[in-house]
Amino acid sequence: MWLILFLLYFSGDMVKPITSSLSINDSAFVCNEKFEDNRQYFYSSHPYTSVSPLPTIYFVTPTYPRREQIAELTRLGQTLMHIPNLHWIVADDFDGCNTFLDYLLNKFGIPYTHIASPMPDIYRSFAPIPRGVANRRAAINWIRNNGKKSGVLYFGDDDNAFDLRLFSEIRSTQRVSMFPVGLIGLYAVSTPIVKQGKVIGFFDSWPANRLWPVDMAGFAVNLEYLALSPNATMPYRAGYEEDEFLKSIGLQMAHIEPKASNCSEILVWHTQTKKEKSAVVRIDSKILESDQTSLGPLLRELEALGVSHISSSSGIKAHVSKNGKTKPLSSVL
Repeated sequence: MWLILFLLYFSGDMVKPITSSLSINDSAFVCNEKFEDNRQYFYSSHPYTSVSPLPTIYFVTPTYPRREQIAELTRLGQTLMHIPNLHWIVADDFDGCNTFLDYLLNKFGIPYTHIASPMPDIYRSFAPIPRGVANRRAAINWIRNNGKKSGVLYFGDDDNAFDLRLFSEIRSTQRVSMFPVGLIGLYAVSTPIVKQGKVIGFFDSWPANRLWPVDMAGFAVNLEYLALSPNATMPYRAGYEEDEFLKSIGLQMAHIEPKASNCSEILVWHTQTKKEKSAVVRIDSKILESDQTSLGPLLRELEALGVSHISSSSGIKAHVSKNGKTKPLSSVL
C-alpha cells in the first residue's frame, strides 16, 4: 500500500489550479478538500451544538517535504482535533499532490484543504530562502477565491506548539489580534507591549526597522477586515513577510487587539524540530520486499515517507538484536 502511495506522491498529479490574484511567478493547485467534520468527540453528543455558531478559524500551515514532515503534521493534527469550527489549509511546497498528506489529513476528520504550492524556482537561490511565502500566498488566494469573508485567518507552522486557549481567544478577533510568541530570537520571546489595554510598542530582538516587528504566529486577522484590502499580499523577502503583509492590510496601532491576558502569557511557542538528513540504511532488497515479518512493511512505509532510504550497497549496515547479541538481519527471515 505504501509503495503505491509513494509512487502517487511523485506522480506530479495536480488538480484545481488557483490563479486569481497570483503573480506570474506563482502557481498553486488544490489537491483535495473536505468540508465535513468527521471528528469523534468524547461526549454523548457534539459539545458545541447547544451554543451559537462559532466563527470559523482558517488555520494555514505551510509545509514542505522532509524527513520530519509527517511527524510534525501528525502532532499538529492531534492538537487541531480539539478545536471546533476550524478549517485547516495545508499548503505544501511541492510541485505535485502528495497523496500521503491526503491520507493523513483524512484520518484526523478535520475539514481541510490541501494545496500544492511550490516556491517559484527563482527564489530558491535567495539567501536566506523565503520559505513558506508561496504557501501562505496560495492560502490567502484560496480564501479570496472561495469568497470567505467571515471568520479568522491564522498562520500556524507545522512545528509550532499551541495552547488550546489560543484558539478561543483569536476567534473573537475584530480586525487584528496580537499576542506573545515564545522561543523567538535572543529575547526568547516576541511580543507587543501593552499599557492600559492598548499596544504601545514591541519587544523583539530583531527590530530591523520593521513597522510591525512580530512573528508570523503572533497575530490573527478577521476575514471581513482582510477583504477590505483585496490586493493584500506577502512578499518573497525573508524576515519581512509579517511586516509587509500587515502593512498591506492597512493595519494601524489603534486596530490591534491584545490577547493572552494583555500579552502577559504565552499561548504559542516557536518550537523547531532538529533537522536531519534522511538515513541511508544498508539492507538486502529481499528483506525490504519480504512480508514474513513486520520489518519489511515498516521499512517500506519509512521509505515512502522520506524518513529513511534503503540501499543494498551503501549506508549504515543494519543488524538485528536478540538476547543481548547482534545478528545478521537474514536470521529473522
